[in-house]
Amino acid sequence: MFSFETWQITFFSLSVGFLSTLLILPFGIPLAWLFARKDWPLKSVLETMVLLPLVMPPVSTGLILLKIFGRRSPVGQWLYDRGIEIVFNWKGVLIAMAVMSFPLLFRSARTSFTEVNPRLEQIAATLGASAIKIFFVITIPLALRGIIAGALLAFSRALGEFGATILLAGNIPGKTQTLSLAIYNFVQLGQDAPAYVLLAITVGLAFIFVWSSEWLLRSRRGR
Repeated sequence: MFSFETWQITFFSLSVGFLSTLLILPFGIPLAWLFARKDWPLKSVLETMVLLPLVMPPVSTGLILLKIFGRRSPVGQWLYDRGIEIVFNWKGVLIAMAVMSFPLLFRSARTSFTEVNPRLEQIAATLGASAIKIFFVITIPLALRGIIAGALLAFSRALGEFGATILLAGNIPGKTQTLSLAIYNFVQLGQDAPAYVLLAITVGLAFIFVWSSEWLLRSRRGR
């Protein structure tokens, strides 16, 4: 039932999904703090742009990414000249997963930062703590559960990504094929047995990550 191909697809999806989550953390956390703590013109417009991948059709996002990273684009050509291939490559899977899962991390982290009492940061500042020290010693620990919950949701979303991935990276067995793409491929070929095995794996993983995320959020509210 659990063939080598099944394990290979699962391991690839988990590995790239994990890398995509690590990739968005250093961008998502500071950006979420910025939106939670600061005000500036057109803030709502920028926030909407960050959240767009949540509601846009994934294939639309994939098409945008293809236009950005394709060889005919300035960015894609610049990367290709330096030996970095994105399209039809595992790096394309990584970027698609990161872009599609980023809003989930951002929303959860932003909400967590909003719930941190600013007075605690102000008191630390009056005692001489630097802004960086306050951020890492006070703000991050107090918002940590929400950040981890967002990261788990982002990871789960990355594992389920389909539309953007198939446009940017294709559906190449052993190279860019994720759990979702493999299920689609097996169904197209009429191979129901391996499709249902992968379906069970995806449902199980999604349940674990979503349940863990909700548990963290509930425990945060109960403090």
